[in-house]
Amino acid sequence: MNKKLKILPVLTLLAAPFCSAQNPEQNTEITLNYPETKKVDTVTNYFGTEVKDPYRWLEDDRSTETEEWVKAQNKITFGYLEKIPFRKDLKKRLSELWNYEKISAPKKEGDYIYFSKNDGLQDQYVVYRKKSEDGEAEVFLDPNKFSEDGTTSLSGLSFSDNGKLAAYSISEGGSDWRKIIVMDAETKEIKGDTIRDVKFSGISWKGNEGFFYSSYEKPEGSELSAKTDQHRLFYHKLGTKQSEDSIVYGGSEAQKHRYVFGSVSEDNRYLFITARNSTAGGKLFMMDLSKEDPELVTILDNEKTETSVIDNEGSKLFILTDKDAPNRRIVTVDASNPAPENWEDFIPETENVLTPSTAGGYIFAEYMVDAISQVKQYDKEGNLVREVELPGVGSVSSFGAKKDEEVTYYSFTNYKTPGSIYKFDIEEGTSKLYNKPNIDFDPEDYETTQVFYNSKDGTKVPMIITHKKGLELDGNNPTILYGYGGFNISLTPSFSIANAVWLEQGGVYAVPNLRGGGEYGKEWHDAGTKLQKQNVFDDFIAAAEYLIGNKYTSKDYLAIRGGSNGGLLVGATMTQRPDLMKVALPAVGVMDMLRYHTFTAGAGWAYDYGTAEDSKEMFEYLYGYSPVHNVEKGVKYPATLVTTGDHDDRVVPAHSFKFAAELQDKQAGNEPVLIRIETKAGHGAGKPTNMIIEEYADIFGFTLYNMGYSELPSGSDQEVN
Repeated sequence: MNKKLKILPVLTLLAAPFCSAQNPEQNTEITLNYPETKKVDTVTNYFGTEVKDPYRWLEDDRSTETEEWVKAQNKITFGYLEKIPFRKDLKKRLSELWNYEKISAPKKEGDYIYFSKNDGLQDQYVVYRKKSEDGEAEVFLDPNKFSEDGTTSLSGLSFSDNGKLAAYSISEGGSDWRKIIVMDAETKEIKGDTIRDVKFSGISWKGNEGFFYSSYEKPEGSELSAKTDQHRLFYHKLGTKQSEDSIVYGGSEAQKHRYVFGSVSEDNRYLFITARNSTAGGKLFMMDLSKEDPELVTILDNEKTETSVIDNEGSKLFILTDKDAPNRRIVTVDASNPAPENWEDFIPETENVLTPSTAGGYIFAEYMVDAISQVKQYDKEGNLVREVELPGVGSVSSFGAKKDEEVTYYSFTNYKTPGSIYKFDIEEGTSKLYNKPNIDFDPEDYETTQVFYNSKDGTKVPMIITHKKGLELDGNNPTILYGYGGFNISLTPSFSIANAVWLEQGGVYAVPNLRGGGEYGKEWHDAGTKLQKQNVFDDFIAAAEYLIGNKYTSKDYLAIRGGSNGGLLVGATMTQRPDLMKVALPAVGVMDMLRYHTFTAGAGWAYDYGTAEDSKEMFEYLYGYSPVHNVEKGVKYPATLVTTGDHDDRVVPAHSFKFAAELQDKQAGNEPVLIRIETKAGHGAGKPTNMIIEEYADIFGFTLYNMGYSELPSGSDQEVN
């Protein structure tokens, strides 16, 4: 099909004045030929309502037709993106800013201190080790050598109790399917214990003898999209074949759950097992590994709460739970009788959400106060030792170490401050800067403000807005509004190299903490689920209206962005309020709300979404906002760049394929609708640096170009105070 699009010719762009905004008189119409996407007569009946699904054929990721469609779409998309005159400048600046040494917090294992480092533009982080803090570092594991193109990544690394053995998992092409490889940590030699076809799994060692891991049976049909719904926990004893691995939990119909995980206590005495059918709530079990034939003991036999064991002192268990405590509390109980009726409060619930960690025999309670970190240190008697003095207002992570350690490390960051590592003396309670990145970006040139705005129903929602100092509130600032709003996930302040480049261009970056997230506990999460999901979209729309109303930006300079559940957020918002933004950037989104649960482990998302089979009411609610089903003929939608990966086996790319096809078919305006499909890439984790830089250059280029910019706006008349 042909669509007439207003695109600035390259020669005109190169001659345009610096930081020019939209100038319709310069625009000329050229033809953008979208690939023809055939329609089929597939119809599904839901409670008497027939729903057409003309692009169902795009769900077959193994078909030649789908492969050709992907190639044709990418040809159009990259042909368009290559015409953006400042695309190369964006890539150059992204590469320049990205090119600094990045180091993770160190961790002691056996006789070595391990840490990860990226010299700057390496596709994957390299694992190093040294004998002491001042010792010489050596390469332990270099994922850049896993594949020639950098698309095979390290996804997990776990050491045996004595640190002499290591098991690491790898992901190929971004897939959630993994391999676990065992190596001698002393000699770095690979052992003959490779475990294949592992998915959604940790690696938890039982002493030095073997480890627990989780997986599904390999599905029939496509391994990237076929449904997987019975997770099982296995134990692998070193020196044996994978086929001999015993099933610890999940091997029967009575133990059928979509997600099963196992973790061994630091003293190797207990195995704790969580079993759940959705991403929220789960059963909790334990086994006493000190016994020759341990029995499965039930701690919690329902899936109504989020409950996990965070530590133990002998038979005394420390349990984190939101049972009778939406913001979470820590309780203690004896392992001999661990049922909830025997729990005793250790750290009671507060008005803020609790996320604890353990180090040096203490518990570090991290609280979110309006999405900002606050950390308190408690001893094992429940006494408050101190409130940890943090480097500033932002987010901290780590604060985890073994019981015999005297120091722990944590990272601190916010939207304008690159992550720095601090060394914390556990007894003294003092922090010392361990590593500060040397990056060509000055946080002092930028400011971050937290505001609170009212959503449609009057609910107060926080939002953090970051931009250059001295920003003029005239409504003409290019702005990205980023959101998620689901699965109890909290968006706390963190630095992004890519977003730093956006800020350099005079851009505004705004992040609201929408309902559906975890910023204010279980009640905040539940307020954005199932029949209340519209609250999330209303919160996001109200955030956009706040930015426009306070003249941070305007409709012509606003882009909305989100990935995964955030991709759904963008898809629903742009179909409900296409008048509100200039650009829409949905990434790896859940776009078909009537069929999401039929792919891979998607049925596990039903706690947040519900399914179309649940009831007529639930079907009608999902049908009412499902992005694929709410694209209407004759509506002018914003310029849209859909992004996905062909190896995404979490949110299968068919969601994005079908949404893009609907938009291309029904778009009434002149704004482009493109889909960028990364090959040998998945849901996002493990993506090599070169791919990330290319993608952001395209996303930011597409955004600014469709806001009317003919050159990068950096260096404009917005002066820094």
